[in-house]
Amino acid sequence: MLFQATQKTPVGELFLVSHEHILLAAGFKSFKDLFSKMDAADLNLETKSVKSIPIISDLIKDYFDGDLSALGGIKVRQPGAEFSQEVWKVMRKIPAGKTWSYSDLASRAGSPNAVRAVGTACARNLIAPIIPCHRVVKSGGALGNYGYGLQIKDWLLRHEGALK
Repeated sequence: MLFQATQKTPVGELFLVSHEHILLAAGFKSFKDLFSKMDAADLNLETKSVKSIPIISDLIKDYFDGDLSALGGIKVRQPGAEFSQEVWKVMRKIPAGKTWSYSDLASRAGSPNAVRAVGTACARNLIAPIIPCHRVVKSGGALGNYGYGLQIKDWLLRHEGALK
């Protein structure tokens, strides 16, 4: 059974889809957007709308209330190539309040020359902001892109203390 819930945040509604206690998708656009990118096997499951998803919704609320480490307690799973999976795993190690460049992330994921592939993995991340692609910036410090808009990326980085 898939659960779907929306959660109010200071930057708009966050749409969540989980399989039990594992978050499969999260984003600031719509359920339609999330479902269009999810693993086909998961889409075969029955979906139930709920007010909140146990554990996951609480941890997300804690994050927006100021516990910047709370998102680390959420289990995640999403489809993607082996390198993307490694990038997402390493991305979760970027501490709140810090940013890494695409180049830093490529090196830490074991492929220093794969900067463009890192950018692709960021763009395909289906579990934002829990897998914190908002913490990845250009080498010169410019924000770069963010699938939900630079205003949300900027807010998240300020919330975490990475920007003043």
